[in-house]
Amino acid sequence: VKAVEGVSFKIHEGETLGLVGETGCGKSVTALSILQVVRPPGRIEKGKVIFRGEDLLQKSKFEVLKYRGKDITMIFQDPLNSLNPVFKIGPQITEVYFLHMENELLVASSKQDTSIFAVAREWGEQLLRDLNIPFPNLVFDLYPHELSGGMRQRVQIAMGLACKPKLLIADEPTTALDVTIQNQILKLMKELKSKFNTSMLFITHDLGIISKMCDRVAVMYSGFIVENGNIKKLFIKPYHPYTRSLIGSVPVVGKKRRRLEVIEGTVPNLIYPPSGCRFHPRCKYCFEPCDSKIPKSIEVEPDYFVACHLYDPEYKELSEISIKKAEENWD
Repeated sequence: VKAVEGVSFKIHEGETLGLVGETGCGKSVTALSILQVVRPPGRIEKGKVIFRGEDLLQKSKFEVLKYRGKDITMIFQDPLNSLNPVFKIGPQITEVYFLHMENELLVASSKQDTSIFAVAREWGEQLLRDLNIPFPNLVFDLYPHELSGGMRQRVQIAMGLACKPKLLIADEPTTALDVTIQNQILKLMKELKSKFNTSMLFITHDLGIISKMCDRVAVMYSGFIVENGNIKKLFIKPYHPYTRSLIGSVPVVGKKRRRLEVIEGTVPNLIYPPSGCRFHPRCKYCFEPCDSKIPKSIEVEPDYFVACHLYDPEYKELSEISIKKAEENWD
């Protein structure tokens, strides 16, 4: 089973790239592959993960550990399961300092004439304070189950930002939170990203969150990226039929009442995936090459890419006929 196939994207410095798609399309596997923490029997067969000019997939497990938690960090979607229940909050935050910032701790402790543990605690409490966690000195000595969902998520963000990473991967960080807390967390993440100039890969299935948080977006379907480009362009003029249907299925408050779109059929089984374009069994525009050839990524606008035969110059005449037929069926 190939959970992810041919996925390619760039994240520029200080930019937030949204990775959006239905459950099971390969978003989380993509993120885990960057950090090389895909659980067995899963494995990375081929590809490249270029970070600051170096291919991380060519490095040993020991070398990757130097990046993981320091230059690249990840926030998981369920903080209760991600935090260790038998350790207090403080040691879980300060662990990254001892792993990646030991020299800085030694320098600070010698200047302050105190222990490295006292310095690590001071840094950890300040980090909690930066994330608007009340009484950080008390929270530092609590266990995860003693905190609310929103507080646990803030702790996870604190752990992710402890070493001021260059890339922060957020895997559906607001899924388990109510709307009020969700908005607080999103606002906080935006502020901290700006403060530390951190690049971010933001994974979600919620288009509303994508529109608030991201500069660019990559739309995934069944292990492939089908559309990739500027966030504003995507919402104004989506190209791929899947993206159009996805946006069309979301109700918009304040706009004229309309019938919401329904994507017919079901998500494909990756054990026996459809031939050609993975979306073709559910696509209104499906025509001759769609069921036999995997579409290549085409630059339809500057720095805006779509993987769809409708925009391939090779099939221009066939695509025009297909679009005309689809429009007639709607009428």
